Amino acid sequence: MPSFPSPRHLLPDRDAALDLIKWLALLTMLIDHLRHAWPSLYFLYVPGRLAFPLFCLAIAANIARPTSSSGVSMRYLGWLLLFSLVSEWPYRLLVSNAESLNVMPTLVLGLLIANAVQRSDIQARWLGAGALAVAVLAHEWLMFGAFGALLPAAFLLALRGSRALWLLPMVCCLAANYWAPFYADAARGDPFAWSVLSMCFFAPLLGLLLLRQQPPFAVPPVRRWAYVFYPAHFLLLVALRSL
Repeated sequence: MPSFPSPRHLLPDRDAALDLIKWLALLTMLIDHLRHAWPSLYFLYVPGRLAFPLFCLAIAANIARPTSSSGVSMRYLGWLLLFSLVSEWPYRLLVSNAESLNVMPTLVLGLLIANAVQRSDIQARWLGAGALAVAVLAHEWLMFGAFGALLPAAFLLALRGSRALWLLPMVCCLAANYWAPFYADAARGDPFAWSVLSMCFFAPLLGLLLLRQQPPFAVPPVRRWAYVFYPAHFLLLVALRSL
């Protein structure tokens, strides 16, 4: 496994900057999904583009920590797999016309691919190769597609290398959010389309900058309750929509 210097934000102790990233990911995810309960809030799609790249950055930062040298935690992977299944029904209740699975399967594949980039043992490499193959074959059914599954690995390379590599997750995030109508609207100069594309491109940069700056205030830790929050917030929004 290649060695690289451990920045201050990757020390084994609890990292307030990483917890802040997780809080922002959860908050922007909730903000994004409000538009499914109240369609008039469609403009929240713009800040909602922050959520997925921040979740991917959190995965990459966890894998890059010195304490993860033994590989991806099976408990970590197990929680993601469990809530990939648990969350699908609540997700379909809120987004009845969904054309993809909920975001958890994409994160599971992204975790395995990034772990294969981090480690050199044969098991990690085979699991990563299998995850990449699944991401490519299931591209149409994955939220954010194959590029979404590659985003944690892109973040990991950015964390391990020079700042020039920060462009890698920025481009990958833009590709993961590709939707032809937005590009057609952007070509016509539509401000909303340009806002969406700009947010997709610069969200990884914002995350990387935040991760390297310890917040000047206390940040409550984000623990396993966050897994439950994902399907629970779908059910809450469904209940609020029916009022």
